[in-house]
Amino acid sequence: MKKSLLSLLMSTMLLLALIQNSKAQYVLKEADSQYELYNYFKAIDLYQQAYQKRPSLHAAQQLANCFEQIRNYKETESWAAIATNMKGSKPENVLSYAKALQNNSKYTEARLQYEKYAGLDKNITAVQKSTWLLSCDSAIYWIKNPRNTVIQNQRALNTAQSDWGATQIDGSIVFASDRTFKTDSLNEFEVKTFLKFDGAKKPNPKIYEWTGNHYLHLYNQAAADKTISKLPVEVGTNYHVGSASFTADGNEMYFTLTRIPTKPVYVNGKLATVHIEIYSSQKDKDGKWTTPIAFTYNKVDAYAVGDPYISKDGKTLYFTANLPGGQGGTDLYYCIKTSSGWGQPVNLKELNTAGNERSPFFDGENTFYFSSDGWIGMGGLDIFKAQRANGQIGKPVNMGYPTNSPQDDFAYNLSSPYTGYLSSNRIEGVGNDDIYSFRTPEPIVFTLTGVAYNKQTRQPLADASIILTKTTGGQFKVQTEADGRYKFNLEKASNYSLKGLKTSFLIDTAIVTTQNLIASTELKQNLQLEPIVINKAIKIDNIYYDFDKSDIRPDAAKELDKLVKILQDNPTISIELGSHTDSQGNDNYNQKLSQSRADLAVQYIIDRGISKNRIIAKGYGETQLANKCVNGVACSLAEHQVNRRTEFKIVKY
Repeated sequence: MKKSLLSLLMSTMLLLALIQNSKAQYVLKEADSQYELYNYFKAIDLYQQAYQKRPSLHAAQQLANCFEQIRNYKETESWAAIATNMKGSKPENVLSYAKALQNNSKYTEARLQYEKYAGLDKNITAVQKSTWLLSCDSAIYWIKNPRNTVIQNQRALNTAQSDWGATQIDGSIVFASDRTFKTDSLNEFEVKTFLKFDGAKKPNPKIYEWTGNHYLHLYNQAAADKTISKLPVEVGTNYHVGSASFTADGNEMYFTLTRIPTKPVYVNGKLATVHIEIYSSQKDKDGKWTTPIAFTYNKVDAYAVGDPYISKDGKTLYFTANLPGGQGGTDLYYCIKTSSGWGQPVNLKELNTAGNERSPFFDGENTFYFSSDGWIGMGGLDIFKAQRANGQIGKPVNMGYPTNSPQDDFAYNLSSPYTGYLSSNRIEGVGNDDIYSFRTPEPIVFTLTGVAYNKQTRQPLADASIILTKTTGGQFKVQTEADGRYKFNLEKASNYSLKGLKTSFLIDTAIVTTQNLIASTELKQNLQLEPIVINKAIKIDNIYYDFDKSDIRPDAAKELDKLVKILQDNPTISIELGSHTDSQGNDNYNQKLSQSRADLAVQYIIDRGISKNRIIAKGYGETQLANKCVNGVACSLAEHQVNRRTEFKIVKY
């Protein structure tokens, strides 16, 4: 009897186990169906049920994949860790675990897992491994050395759902949001690149099964009263309407949307995938948005085109796409508008990687901004910038922390040279994706401006050469404009010499410094260029001699030093230095005295490094008096002093 009862009990337990296992298999199969349709919100619930009934590697790794798709990094890490440690686990689970650790700021642990994965998968290149490891090391450094950028959550725009892609136009802010239904708080980012649905029915037009939230729509925060309402544009779809980009005048808009085509292309007669597309709309004469027009290169059943950024003049469209022949997941492209429509898409190969590039923005001058998970970054999508010069785009530079975070950072958009908006699902946000403002301090800039003048006429000199030389090395040269103006950018805490020169003019010089300047400053320095007139006497001010003496007085030495500098600055000129006496005393004696004075002055100049072949000493005695004080005329001591002077003439240049 006991044996019969024991046998019955064991049979019952086996039957229950078989039933439990059968239920688990059924739930798991249904979960896989929802996963295949990208209905991650439903799939997560089903996989969790299946795992509770019967823990399996398949359920664990699929849960890690689902939570990764909806950007719930904590759950991704948890399930990836479980899957990694289960029997029969694949190397891909280690990679998923490493990425989740990175997204959760656990860079040291992530680094170990990346190294482990590279050891498991022999197809991983040295470049890819280096990118992963350097990303972890760089993130640690960037967090310890944050950039001087202020990031602020725009709580007036954000909800518990997804709000992103803010752009400012005419004082108002346009952005995308799935805020209408607050059915779940799962972490979702961006307009997805597609909808996938069963041929038996179309996707739910109210709930996006990927996240359990509503579909994205465009909203507008009014400039005047800050009220938020849907952007009044009839897009003709109940599904996603993504971020918008506007021309400078605000009259043309480009945006993404998801529409169900009349005849979807079904795979195996059952499943259809619909990709996002780009559309544009213009304001009519009444200020209303017209019916959207499809972008030339939309192909809803083959690939996705999205993240449009239209140049301010409306002639260049930048966008993201996974076109055939690209470099990775999603690449950056641009098209130029011609008289016959949009030209062929051009792949921005300098910026694209085997990963995903997203949300392009061009400042219209020299800087291109975008997001990527393929370059060295902190985790997820990071924001990068690249400089354009001579028609070429340079290597992207990560914008560091706090612009970037361990999570996804994207949709960087400048409102002014130093302010703008970005979007991020960083963990400290209000909801899923949030809109953040950023502000970078205006850089301290030192400039030097001035005008080169004709010293005689006071008229500006065009095409004069202005040379700026930094004391520690480096020389810069510009030519003056038609109005004589010039401009240089200066470095902080630096000393410079400035020189202005033009044919048939004496060079003028000046000293410029930015030492001790702590705020942006425009320094001004005009230059006075003396016209060269051969054999015209130029008085050297304040060179006087005591009566009946030829000694160089201290005050005269200072003035002769100025002449030395003129000769140094103008190395091609030769001069005659003439000395004059007053009329007191014997004429012959005065002649000899003036020659002696000229000789001493010239020797003074030669002693300071000027070649003797460039200067002639000439004594004029009292033959060229500057006033009436000739022989026999009574004059004061001051009047006689005027005649005891030194002049120079340029005799060659």
